[in-house]
Amino acid sequence: MHVAVQGYDEQAALWNGQAGEAWAAEQDLLDTMFKPLEDRLVEAIWMVGPKALLDVGCGTGATTLAAALLRGDHGSSTGIDVSAPMLGLARSRAAAEHSPARFILADAQTYPFGAASFDMIVSRFGVMFFADPVAAFQNLRRASRATAQMRLLAWRSAAENPFMTAAENAAAPLLGTVPPRAGGPGQFAFADPAYVRSVLGRSGWAAVELRPINVTCSFPASELERFFTRLGPLGRVLGDVADPSQRAAIVERVRTAFEPFLFGGEVRFVAACWMISARACPAYRERIDD
Repeated sequence: MHVAVQGYDEQAALWNGQAGEAWAAEQDLLDTMFKPLEDRLVEAIWMVGPKALLDVGCGTGATTLAAALLRGDHGSSTGIDVSAPMLGLARSRAAAEHSPARFILADAQTYPFGAASFDMIVSRFGVMFFADPVAAFQNLRRASRATAQMRLLAWRSAAENPFMTAAENAAAPLLGTVPPRAGGPGQFAFADPAYVRSVLGRSGWAAVELRPINVTCSFPASELERFFTRLGPLGRVLGDVADPSQRAAIVERVRTAFEPFLFGGEVRFVAACWMISARACPAYRERIDD
């Protein structure tokens, strides 16, 4: 399905198809699972106290809405995402909560933000998917004020996050067609700190710091099969398995692979992430405005 998204590309195609629809449908599960990470980001927002905040790759809007609630009438919160299914849900949630948060359906890499519109850029796992990260962060720098700050949550390596790859690793011998994680935009694209520093430094951001954080996340064990059959690379291809016996074998094999993460009635894992901080480099504005 092709939707009218400014800056439409391969990632927009992915997140406006099955992946975006699945994330919207499983919003309650994902919000529960990632709530401890949301809390870390909201704490960082509270410490800075921005007047105008932009949430990049906002998805179904949890972080944008939390920031709007935190700021109240003292600031604005804007979310941007390429996924029409997820952004539709974000707007519905904002309306239901009478939230002033606003949402933009577009690619933050190319969207023509007003110059110097924001004094804080944040993201919870939304900045690893840009086709051209340097161009994207340059565009975000143009949209930022001279004193703007940035706080980003990004995944560290796949090796440090075995929970996140357990499903496709277990299913691969039976399936063989699980989309690869390595290379290009994707969940672990910001795993290398040297790469992140290079991207941000070349894009007009200074004082770049990457602090490793390990955050325990959880959700009810009764939701485990829903998690691995609907989300991630396995979720994108499992629906194509026509043979019921093959599908049952895959589901059983994957369920067994998650046993190390089961604690009674709860699935529990450690999210190994970077908390990335940076500030706008004022001297860079002359170069990007030329």
